[in-house]
Amino acid sequence: MLIKRGGYLEALKRHQDKSNLIKVVTGVRRAGKSTLLELFRKHLLESGVAEKRIISINLESRENAACRNGDALYDRIKSQIKTGRRHYVFIDEFQMADGYEDIGNSLRMMKNVDLYVTGSNSRILSGERAGGGSLGNTTKWGGRYIDIRVLPLSFGEYSSAFTKKNVTADSLFRDYIEQSSFPETLSYVKNGAYDKDGVQEYLDGIYNAVIVKDIMTQPGVKNVAMLERIVNYMFSNIGSETSINGIVGVLNNDLKLRADEKKVYSATVENYLDALQSGYLFYKATRYYAKGKEYLKTNAKYYAVDVGMRYHLLGGDSKTDAGHILENVVYLELMRRGYKIKVGKVGDKEVDFVAQKPGGMVEYYQVSQSVLDPATLRRELEPLEKIRDNHPKFLLTRDYDSTTYKGIEHKNVLEWLLGKS
Repeated sequence: MLIKRGGYLEALKRHQDKSNLIKVVTGVRRAGKSTLLELFRKHLLESGVAEKRIISINLESRENAACRNGDALYDRIKSQIKTGRRHYVFIDEFQMADGYEDIGNSLRMMKNVDLYVTGSNSRILSGERAGGGSLGNTTKWGGRYIDIRVLPLSFGEYSSAFTKKNVTADSLFRDYIEQSSFPETLSYVKNGAYDKDGVQEYLDGIYNAVIVKDIMTQPGVKNVAMLERIVNYMFSNIGSETSINGIVGVLNNDLKLRADEKKVYSATVENYLDALQSGYLFYKATRYYAKGKEYLKTNAKYYAVDVGMRYHLLGGDSKTDAGHILENVVYLELMRRGYKIKVGKVGDKEVDFVAQKPGGMVEYYQVSQSVLDPATLRRELEPLEKIRDNHPKFLLTRDYDSTTYKGIEHKNVLEWLLGKS
């Protein structure tokens, strides 16, 4: 089933014909990047662009293996540009081409080329990682690009695939978080029910591709057994404070039973965490002191690109760690809506998300499974009440309650996810 990714498509349309900018579509594998380019290609054709002026090359395809040589790729594209009229060039998994940065620059500088590329790891934007475990900004494109980051389906996009009126938002949400938000998993729904074995095998395939092609290829990542232990730890701790030293302690405690493996150090773990972010498997939210408006050098939180993959790797059901799962879903939705997101700190209290819109407006969010218990409600409201500015403040829960507390809006999270509140 082809689901229209409206927000992403509009982003491409906004930058159409800005030939001096490379449009880079990034995100985890199978999130829908290639489908997005196909939707945009259809838009071009419907707008009157002749098919011969659209050049598409997928570098993952065996038939295009020769084009992974940068010179061959450039020559092939040049050979298909027959006129001075604008040509639209689409290259999937562009980072697989040798010297892709130089090729991108050369094509960008051609006035009759509008370039669109995809990448499944952040090397396409940052080059190889710099030393010390940090992602280095070494791209030769010098800001001459637009990054459109694609995530798997939002709950709204997912729900649009189900048209039966007797399907409730609550039951859809359970399937959304347990069976995955990756678009292709919808093809495993037959007569209203999931083929769970098929979904498991599909998610295993995505996971293995990300590990092998996008993470194990990163500098400093060599031990697949260690990587998988770190991945399992990260999936188990989404939405919780995570420290490098804490992971080191867990791994070294585990290795006491494995005489054939060496002690793990913090620099190694930091490299592996950077690689997981580079492959878009996890996203990092740093801490922000909401009252002092400064960043804190304390433990960050990490969120998974898809909680369904977490269930299929670790087992369990949607009742397991439901609060952090819900928090993960809200974090990704704020990303989709274009916010920059931090974890807030107010004294010794925490605000789940400090979300900043592109124009600079700040919003504060608390996320909880339920606040029907008065003590839980008080705990969730207290950090927001301590912030004295006039920026919007929201409490998102599974409760169907629209009460406002001293200016703090309480919303049902499913209605919020669906854009109904």
